[in-house]
Amino acid sequence: MKICQICAVDFSLYHMILPLMKGMRDAGHEVVGVCSDGPLVDKIRAEGFRVETIEIERSLNLLSHTKSFQQLKRFFSEEKFDLVHAHTPVASLIARFAARIAKVPKIAYTAHGFYFHENMPALKRNIFIGLEWLAGRCTDTLFTQAEEDAETARNHNLCKNGTIVAIGNGIDIDKFYPASPKSYRKALRTEFGAKDDETIILMVGRLVHEKGYVELIEAMRKVGATLWIVGDRLESDHASDINEAIELAKNDPKLKKRIRFLGYRQDVNQIMRASDIFTLPSHREGMPRSIIEAMMTGLPVVATNIRGSREEVIDGKTGLLVPVHSPDKLADALCKLVNSPKLRETMGNASRERALELYDEQKVIATQLQILALS
Repeated sequence: MKICQICAVDFSLYHMILPLMKGMRDAGHEVVGVCSDGPLVDKIRAEGFRVETIEIERSLNLLSHTKSFQQLKRFFSEEKFDLVHAHTPVASLIARFAARIAKVPKIAYTAHGFYFHENMPALKRNIFIGLEWLAGRCTDTLFTQAEEDAETARNHNLCKNGTIVAIGNGIDIDKFYPASPKSYRKALRTEFGAKDDETIILMVGRLVHEKGYVELIEAMRKVGATLWIVGDRLESDHASDINEAIELAKNDPKLKKRIRFLGYRQDVNQIMRASDIFTLPSHREGMPRSIIEAMMTGLPVVATNIRGSREEVIDGKTGLLVPVHSPDKLADALCKLVNSPKLRETMGNASRERALELYDEQKVIATQLQILALS
């Protein structure tokens, strides 16, 4: 079959979808990637894939996507794909409508996390549910990563024929694993400037408000540990609303010595092995890979009690769940782990065990190939 994998930005295509593209290619299919142009496109092409760049703005103004829609409709018609598989909120809306008009035989959509969520105002939430319902009339198969999202999709009839499957999320188990022996972990910590007795909290995520950076930076005032932040801001991110918090973290006398911004890194697996605790205080998620990566590395996790995250983290066993927008509760949970190395070890071991059971990337890919009749 000839398959198109489409998302809005190169970051998503490279970090989230590339393993699936490889799995489909290994199964004997031709796979073409489509996204907006960016620095990671060449890396995907270096893996042997054809990637076509069509600009897809990350804007909620539907009128701004007229040009992208026309380009996609023409592209799908010319290429005669057997399957268009869409990802990310904006790209999935445009691509599914364009693919249906172009008479693509089969259209699939993976909701890595619906844009609407429980903490959104009701009117706004209903508007986005309505848009997903309309796009669902053009959708043959709807994958969600979280079971909670699958249930929501069923309740709102977000796929025309009801083929809605929670596939989970997965990572490369050969890349993410605990540091062993301890001397190796010590070498990593030395490389990143951490002392032997220093407790390291790690956060991995784009520098945007919805990842919970404002709350995390405020919480660190009460936490006797060092925070490493791995992540950058994409050009398409609208994130000026956290500039003040970031400046505070870099300049406040109480914070600047204990918060380090490491930027975009390719060695996140190694940085995780040098850390003690992982945190992700997001306002909304689908089923975050970063938590799975941390669990696979054997780290306890402090996360917010939101869809996806609460499916991954078992509160009190593999980590701790805290309310959204609550720096005090976040600080309390982090302090509990900072002050108890034994608890960190127990929860970290449980995290690793759960991740190995549920979040092997190859199992997730195999499930999709089977459901899409590609294996």
